[in-house]
Amino acid sequence: MVVEPTGPDWQCGCPGRQRPCQHVLGLLLLWSAGPEAVPGGAEPPGWAARWLTERVKSPVQSAVQSPVQGPVQGAAPADPVAAARRAERRAARVAAGAQELRLRLADRIRRGLADPGTAGEWGEVAARMVDAQAPGLAAGARELAGLTGDQQLAGIALLDLLAAAYQRVDELPEPLAATVRTRVGFTTDSAELLAGRTVRDRWLVLGSQDLPEERLTQRRIWLRGTKTGHPALLLCYAPPGRLPELALPVGRALEAELAYYPAAAPLRAVLGASYGTPEPGPLDPPPGCRVADAAADYGEAVAADPWQAAWPVVLSEAALAPGPQGWLLTDGQHALPLDPDTPEAARWLLAAVSGGHPVTVFGECGHQGFRPITAWDDAGRPTGLTAATATATATGAPV
Repeated sequence: MVVEPTGPDWQCGCPGRQRPCQHVLGLLLLWSAGPEAVPGGAEPPGWAARWLTERVKSPVQSAVQSPVQGPVQGAAPADPVAAARRAERRAARVAAGAQELRLRLADRIRRGLADPGTAGEWGEVAARMVDAQAPGLAAGARELAGLTGDQQLAGIALLDLLAAAYQRVDELPEPLAATVRTRVGFTTDSAELLAGRTVRDRWLVLGSQDLPEERLTQRRIWLRGTKTGHPALLLCYAPPGRLPELALPVGRALEAELAYYPAAAPLRAVLGASYGTPEPGPLDPPPGCRVADAAADYGEAVAADPWQAAWPVVLSEAALAPGPQGWLLTDGQHALPLDPDTPEAARWLLAAVSGGHPVTVFGECGHQGFRPITAWDDAGRPTGLTAATATATATGAPV
């Protein structure tokens, strides 16, 4: 019997029909009583090691079959002519939706953002974009309903820019055109990506976080290639009541191939073939940059993709300090405000890890500030600053 608690997932040879069986539940209860109850450090037997290895590879198949990505498209369509016609019809509907959206946004601006007669308008606009088969534009319209004042004005400007970019998508450079299509709502099949160019590297897991959404739980895993230095973001989903299958503990490193989604600022990737299981990473914190360099990296990402909300960076020698309008991360010369959406618990946990001294911090740098995700203490141990990250770190080793 072997149990992987990060899934959780298990394998037991008993004939019982109940899953998880009593043996799995018993081992999990014993393990939850304390780390000493289940001694670690021993090498798993061969059959258990093979099962763990296959479990790392399985997310690739899951991604192929994910309902988020749609049906498997690796094979050629049964009727390519009919598929081309459907694609042409959808492109025309999305273009018509983008034109209507621009008219609605302009009308909203002419009437003024404070017009009380427009309450509930964004829901109707989002429904129209769903009818136009443009889920990205629909999501943007829904987000406007929760914004007020300057934030709503900025959101309207970005959404109008996206709709205008789609109307001229054929004139854009291909990387930017790919970004626009993705933002509007066109999906790219992961199997098709993996069949193309991949990047093999030893990927260090910088952070992990679970975000419960309306009907799915999204897991975000940030990686950085130890050889290439490329950042990467893996996304996986699970239905309500279950956790995503892909679980890479923070601080571990995995030799694997990644395929990036086409974009002007490539970041999101899909996990391809892996070579072995995640191994302990370097004993020292990952190399980072100064605050000014982090802001510059985010600026370059926004210059390539104007709709990029945040960019992953590692800050070195960053200290938490109170500012006149909230907490700051400073390297003594420059400072970044903490993102207002940073949970209060994460702020205090970061303060506890640093102990008032500069530390290495991984997070996302965005227009609202820096959102910390993982911090490394003086001994080089990573600490997740969100509940999901802490769980992944603590339960990385199989029982």
